[in-house]
Amino acid sequence: MARVAITGASGFLGAALVPALAARGHRVLRLVRRAPVPGEAHWDPMRSELDPHVLEGVNAVVHLAGESLAAGRWTRARKHRILDSRVRGTRLLAETLARMSPRPAVLVSMSAVGIYGTRGDELLDETSAPGDDFLATVCIEWERAADPAADAGMRVVHPRLGPVLALRGGALEKMLPAFRLGVAGPLGGGRQWMSWIALDDALAALTAAVESNTLAGPVNVVAPNPVTNAEFTRTLAHLLHRPALLPVPAIALRLAFGKLADAALLASQRVRPAALERAGFGFAHPELGEALQAAFTAGSATAIATA
Repeated sequence: MARVAITGASGFLGAALVPALAARGHRVLRLVRRAPVPGEAHWDPMRSELDPHVLEGVNAVVHLAGESLAAGRWTRARKHRILDSRVRGTRLLAETLARMSPRPAVLVSMSAVGIYGTRGDELLDETSAPGDDFLATVCIEWERAADPAADAGMRVVHPRLGPVLALRGGALEKMLPAFRLGVAGPLGGGRQWMSWIALDDALAALTAAVESNTLAGPVNVVAPNPVTNAEFTRTLAHLLHRPALLPVPAIALRLAFGKLADAALLASQRVRPAALERAGFGFAHPELGEALQAAFTAGSATAIATA
C-alpha cells in the first residue's frame, strides 16, 4: 500500500484510476489547480507552482495532466498549448521530486503511441525509433521533461498509451452516434493499424507501473492484438447490429479536422506491448470484440439493446 499523488485526476483516465488505486489499498492525493479540499493539494504548472512539502510522505506520483489533443483543430496556438502543457507540467514535477529528500520511489509520467509517428505495417515495440511529426515531437519532449527525476535515481515509467476503449469519456463514445445511425465506415482506406486497449487493462497497467519494481522507461500500454481501422469498424458495427459500409474519405477528414486527422485518425501504429509481456502482465481483454463487449457492459447494461 502506498500514498500516490495524481495529476489530471478529474480527466477521463484519472477519474477511473483513482478508485482503481483505492481498491488496491493505496491512498490518493489529487494535485489540482483550484483551491484544494481534503485529499487534494494545489499545483499550477503554468505558473511553476508546486510546494514540495505537499508531496512529503508520497511514495509514487502518476502524472496524467495535459491539454486535450482532440478538443479542436490544431491551430498554431493549440499546438503550442498541447506541447507546453505537457512539457512544463512534467518538468515542474520532475525537478521538484529530484530536490526532495527522501523522494517518492517512482514517477509514472504519461506518453502515447503517437511517439512512433505513422509507420504503416511495421511492428513496433519500445525499442523502435520515434517518428518526426508533431505528435511524435510532443511525446519525445514530454518524456525528456521527466529526466531530472530519473537523473536523481527515481524509477521513471513512461506509459505509451493507445486509444482506450470505454463507453464514457473516450474515443469510443465519440464514434457511437455515427455507428448507431448506420452511417459509419472505415476512415480513409481503413488499412491503418489501431493499437487499442480496454480501460480495465489500461488501469491495471498503470497500477502495475506504480507497484512493480521491474517496469521502467517506456512501456507500451496497448493490447497484444492491434487491428486495422477496417477491422475495428466491422467489429464495432457487428456488435451494434448496424451496417458500416460508407468509407470516410481522407480528404473529408482533413477538411473537418485539419492536421489532427493525419496525426490521429489516419496514422498507422502497429504496436506491441513488449515490456508488459516481459513483466508477465495478464490482459483481461486481449481481443477487440470481447473488449468492446466489456466496454458496453461496464458502461450500460442496455447500450446494445437500445442502440
